[in-house]
Amino acid sequence: MQKNKRKIFLVGGIIAAAAVIMSGCQTKTASEQTGAEDDRPHIMVGCDDYTPFSYMDVDGNMTGIDVELAREAFDRIGYQADFTFINWEVKKKLLKDGSIDCVWSSFTMDGRETEYKWAGPYMKSKQVVAVNIDSDIYTLNDLEGKTVAVQSTTKPEDLFRSHEAGLPELRKIISVKNRDVLFTFLSKGYVDAIAAHDTSIVQFSEDFDMEYRILEEPLLNVNLGVAFDLDDDRGIDEQLSQAIKEMRKDGTIEDIVSEYLPGADRYLEDADEE
Repeated sequence: MQKNKRKIFLVGGIIAAAAVIMSGCQTKTASEQTGAEDDRPHIMVGCDDYTPFSYMDVDGNMTGIDVELAREAFDRIGYQADFTFINWEVKKKLLKDGSIDCVWSSFTMDGRETEYKWAGPYMKSKQVVAVNIDSDIYTLNDLEGKTVAVQSTTKPEDLFRSHEAGLPELRKIISVKNRDVLFTFLSKGYVDAIAAHDTSIVQFSEDFDMEYRILEEPLLNVNLGVAFDLDDDRGIDEQLSQAIKEMRKDGTIEDIVSEYLPGADRYLEDADEE
């Protein structure tokens, strides 16, 4: 099943650009169509096009780990989840103005605890650095004087720009809007390394039969959560946190993650459940 889902993404990538442009309209239309049959309140989930967490399948439907988890979790607390791709760089603004209700898309909680109201965590992940197979970079210290590409407004960008955790001084940090561009830059030799969630790097490598080497030393071990605006006083974040805890206990999260990633337990065992 894991392989099938990856292959679906390969074909789905062909229509991704059109899907991103039309996603908001498509999602609202679907909501209106289901409204007559389902009287539950709807909640708009903002997400990035980020395999294996949230992406379009060949039929133009949203799927992925986070999409399936969100559908189940919101169903448990009485909501119908709708999804729309967002410009990741303005996610905080979209939450503030009510364009979306929450962000659920492999979003790192660590270091952002006071920027949002959080539900979760529901998984753990690692922010890592990847290089080409023949690279002479083997440790984080080897990045000194090198050029690294990151997706803009992500945790790796924060880490490198703030020089946290004793990270070395880079020659240049290149921030890109589209995550897939990272891999193009690395393969073409435009940058020396890229930094992202380990799951996304492994997934891309398998989907497109590319070989990259992930440094053994991670940038950061992180928890993934669901972000709400700080001024959101509906209490949905607390209800959702409880639903997530129940889904962890009854095995639902592990079952869903297992459909997309091997060794699902390693993404769950150390997640902070406080």
